[in-house]
Amino acid sequence: MIRSMYSGVSGMRGFQTKLDVIGNNIANVNTVGFKQGRVMFKDIMSQTMSGTTAPSDEGSGGINAKQVGLGVAISAIDNVHTQGSAMMTYRPLDLRIDGDGFFALSLGEDQEAPFLTRAGDFHLDAERNLVNVDGLRVLDSGGAPIQLEEDIVEFSISQNGEIMAKRADGTTEGTGTSIGIVKVVNPEGLEKIGGNLYRATPNAIADGEITVGAANDPETGSGAIIAGALEMSNVDLTAEFTEMIVAQRGFQANSRIITTSDEVLQEVVNLKR
Repeated sequence: MIRSMYSGVSGMRGFQTKLDVIGNNIANVNTVGFKQGRVMFKDIMSQTMSGTTAPSDEGSGGINAKQVGLGVAISAIDNVHTQGSAMMTYRPLDLRIDGDGFFALSLGEDQEAPFLTRAGDFHLDAERNLVNVDGLRVLDSGGAPIQLEEDIVEFSISQNGEIMAKRADGTTEGTGTSIGIVKVVNPEGLEKIGGNLYRATPNAIADGEITVGAANDPETGSGAIIAGALEMSNVDLTAEFTEMIVAQRGFQANSRIITTSDEVLQEVVNLKR
């Protein structure tokens, strides 16, 4: 009975965490570049009441072990990096990565490693720096911050990330500057730090060293850049509400285990009146 009570407690804790993750997913259903989370469970070690025996030479058969499980624990909280749906905005500085990779952003020269993001809603500041909504500078394929020249009056961005400029004298040409893309071996190993940003970890990129490269590169497998569109959240509301119902019923069932165990213990206490 005591075992069942603690198993119920572990189940309630697990489903509470699952509800927390589901709530965060639903809250970010319209967040650009957001990747949904999911909770995975694993059973806790079992208490062995009796061990196994092998079949004997005398003809008796083997006996299986008798084990009682002690509850559940959270094995992982994954970030599911599937491609989100595209939203067309027709704004030149709204960029979407079609495929693998992340945009690289930097706070300044003193920052050792850039932050990563899938949110491509960029802007030009007063000094013509290409920045995100929080003022972090977008890096080019060489790892340097992008700053447009003053004589550029119009521009467009190709699928390989190159900035094509129309200058004040009417000429149109490539600037030689391309939007940088970082290819991550294990995106699920990235650390979320808020603001649609990720920080590289040794489990995401070998040695945690970020290399900024070109977009639409067949050698690295980086995705193409689509201008005039944004990648929306990959949260599926239908699936999230279904999982919320499952988590709610699981929480209720585990709470029932606790109350039932308490009732049984009460009967044991009342045996001697």
